[in-house]
Amino acid sequence: MVNEFSEPTVAYLGPRGTFTEEALFSLDDLKGYRAVPLGSFKEVLERTEAGEFDLGFLPIENSIEGTVLATLDPMVFEHHLLIQREVELEIHQNLLVKPGTERTEIKTIISYSHATAQCANYIKHNLPGVTISTADSTAQAAQIVAESDDHTLAAIGPLVAAQIYGLWVETEQIEDFANNKTRFVLLSRTGVPEMTGCDKTSIVCFQLADRPGSLLGILEHFARRSINLSKLESRPAKSVMGEYCFIIDFEGHIRDEPVAECLEAISDSQAGVKFLGSYPRVPVSSLKDIEKNSVSRVGYVGKGWVRELLNPLG
Repeated sequence: MVNEFSEPTVAYLGPRGTFTEEALFSLDDLKGYRAVPLGSFKEVLERTEAGEFDLGFLPIENSIEGTVLATLDPMVFEHHLLIQREVELEIHQNLLVKPGTERTEIKTIISYSHATAQCANYIKHNLPGVTISTADSTAQAAQIVAESDDHTLAAIGPLVAAQIYGLWVETEQIEDFANNKTRFVLLSRTGVPEMTGCDKTSIVCFQLADRPGSLLGILEHFARRSINLSKLESRPAKSVMGEYCFIIDFEGHIRDEPVAECLEAISDSQAGVKFLGSYPRVPVSSLKDIEKNSVSRVGYVGKGWVRELLNPLG
């Protein structure tokens, strides 16, 4: 499928008023893109991979609740998309109600599961006994409350959602921890951004066999080359019970020779390695150009598995 718009496009988790939208709109270098809100994580991933949109934009990790599996798992097991950059947004959750609603009237709270989990202590102490209902996003929860005649409903979400859907902010900043941040990723079907000197690479390692020391064997490749890991997470391999793969984020770019050699060594020793991207890591200044096939011609060209990966990119 092809992009139906004349200008470049970026799909993101909607509807209007999500934290995802707020993070996306903070990127000045994407002002020339048409931003299109979609109804689910699945739709953003599928339609971006199908070529209906040039880029996709989704949350991938929260500092309180951890990995957003609705983004990560499909990226690992179902889709072939590359991370172009990451963005962090400070998150403040708010209790939103229909105009005139008192807190004592609230019987049901609607929101995205991560949002309600981020406010678990507040709910326990201030709204004991309420029913928790799940929406596909915080903005969808606000929209549901706004369109309902039921004054016993409340939503948890951003202030901008209250403004868009005409809700009152009953209580601001109800998250349980002050340093609440969410990391978002910009996705594309092809292309690796140029090296910036402040980069991150993400991969998935599928084990050749579940045996003692297999994880240590992977980690030793990084240690030998003094490559710093920023994240290590195991996920069920979705094959048989007890088999896991490892999602690894680390400092460096695939065009860095130590990184390329490390990936080549891991690929030779493991059943499979999936490359999720090399991209500027937070914090980073605004990028002027986000283009496909933008790998620097100066860096290491790789060999074996890495060369095969980079060759289609020029």
